[in-house]
Amino acid sequence: MKAMIFAAGLGTRLRPLTDTIPKALAPFSGKPMLEHLIIKLKAAGFDEIVINIHHLGDQIIDFLKANDNFGLIVHISDERGYLLDTGGGLKQAASFLTGKEPFLVHNVDIISDADLVALYNSHNPGVSLATLLVSERVTSRYLLFDKEDKLCGWRNRETGEIKSHFPDFSPNKYNGYAFGGVHVMSPEIFGCMEEWTGKFSIIDFYISACVKKRITAHFVPGISIFDIGSNDSLEAAQRRFKLM
Repeated sequence: MKAMIFAAGLGTRLRPLTDTIPKALAPFSGKPMLEHLIIKLKAAGFDEIVINIHHLGDQIIDFLKANDNFGLIVHISDERGYLLDTGGGLKQAASFLTGKEPFLVHNVDIISDADLVALYNSHNPGVSLATLLVSERVTSRYLLFDKEDKLCGWRNRETGEIKSHFPDFSPNKYNGYAFGGVHVMSPEIFGCMEEWTGKFSIIDFYISACVKKRITAHFVPGISIFDIGSNDSLEAAQRRFKLM
């Protein structure tokens, strides 16, 4: 099985730590967050991984070499020349991910107790273009799904901004969930990105694509998901997972 790790972020919320190391190598419970994720993916059966790099990316390459790629097939999608955001970064890595089987995409700064095998198996490539791990975590930005768990829009509750390509869209009619930074995609997705070029957000792509293609929610009640991309959230996650 194939997976991609988004590890190209600048890590500005983790400064000053990330002035000298890439975010992916920031320590969490005694190991770099990238190592935690690779081990979790390997345990779930993923044997081929793509990792995109940008800020201090040479350190990630050296880290992987020093650990013999953790016994996996590892490809590097190099964005050191230009950071492409999540959508652009995914599209650039298409040559590594195309094929007949779905693949999983995971942000490097997400720590959770999510069952990646269950998430992967929940994806129906004959029905959905992508399946997104979501939760009821409190945040400012929510993905909006209908009663059949189909993505229809996006809402920022702090600013009131709403995004949807459905006519006469009313956000209060939909279920709002926080995106968990983990998703499973069908390779068909790259054919839907032909008009999307350069730097773009995968969420913006989803909001546009969901009018014609089904984007599905995978909701697990009680799941713990932490974005450890900031100093405060990193400390909170360290405390939380010590208790688990």
